[in-house]
Amino acid sequence: MSAQAVSFADTDRLESLVVPFIPPRAGSEIATLPLAEVGPADMIYEGFVGRSRALRDLVDQIELVAPTESTVLICGETGTGKELVARAVHHLSARRSHAFVKCNCAAMPTGLLESELFGHEKGSFTGAVAQRIGRFELANHGTIFLDEIGEAPLELQPKLLRVLQEREFERVGNSHTQRTGARVVAATNVNLKQMVGSKRFRADLYYRLNVFPIEVPPLRERPEDIPVLVRHFVREAARRMNRKVTRIASTAMDALVAHPWPGNIRGLQNFGERSVIRSAGDELRVPVSELDQRMGASERPVGDETLEEVERAHIVAALKATGWMLSGPRGAAARLGINRSTLQFRMKKLGIERPSISNEVSV
Repeated sequence: MSAQAVSFADTDRLESLVVPFIPPRAGSEIATLPLAEVGPADMIYEGFVGRSRALRDLVDQIELVAPTESTVLICGETGTGKELVARAVHHLSARRSHAFVKCNCAAMPTGLLESELFGHEKGSFTGAVAQRIGRFELANHGTIFLDEIGEAPLELQPKLLRVLQEREFERVGNSHTQRTGARVVAATNVNLKQMVGSKRFRADLYYRLNVFPIEVPPLRERPEDIPVLVRHFVREAARRMNRKVTRIASTAMDALVAHPWPGNIRGLQNFGERSVIRSAGDELRVPVSELDQRMGASERPVGDETLEEVERAHIVAALKATGWMLSGPRGAAARLGINRSTLQFRMKKLGIERPSISNEVSV
């Protein structure tokens, strides 16, 4: 790894300081991180770390819905931080002093999920050796987080619909109706609309859950946050391992920013921790070669082209197809599935500039 490196700030206020990554100027091989102060665009807020417009829009949505009693449906890819969003909704609500109860619908066998959610009586089924209080009861006056709600079996969905509509349910093996005042926050990494269309998810339950949807953007749509997150994760990992990692090579940071991170924030955090383990000195030893190896076959560059060349060609093709219009429903950003600021960031990073009028005419 190059001896030329950028430095991490070394202060005692690790939790409160997050600084932006400043790309190198033309002709410079070194990128720098301000050491003394927090950048004006950076934040640590309810567990969120970053500086992108997409992240700030997400926080705005959380602050808007948290004080209400509305049901929230959090959508996003694996590893984007959906549980963090759910906890923020709870913590910023009037229910913060009551329980936050989590139930992963994908982690339990179909036969046990009903018992986990609604409870059961002693002897109601084989293995029920004692009465069990369900999670909807435990979350009364608080918040219940139904993670991976798309994995809830069809036969259980009518009971979920009932508890959402009527706030009523029965424990397994008991006909006595229980009531709950729990607020429901659900999350999914699958497209529930498509599941409704294929009859794998009830339409009425989907519409009952989808009162206030929150879309958590993937990390590839917020590249501005990657240097900030790298610094945050590396500092935390280094502290736990009693390492003193203070620098990262600018080429390594460039590689981290350019990577699509299919595992999103969780993948970046794990990669950062693995890099700290490899780092014996003060410079973060980033195994850049692993980044390409861990990409899926569909994400791997074709032929001899590098990932950067493929990305550049794809963006240029979208820009040409839209007449170099960046925003709007027919703009290149919408065509690429990213926001305008992300597109502008990638264009600057890849050196993409709109050709002059004379060049456009001659093409």
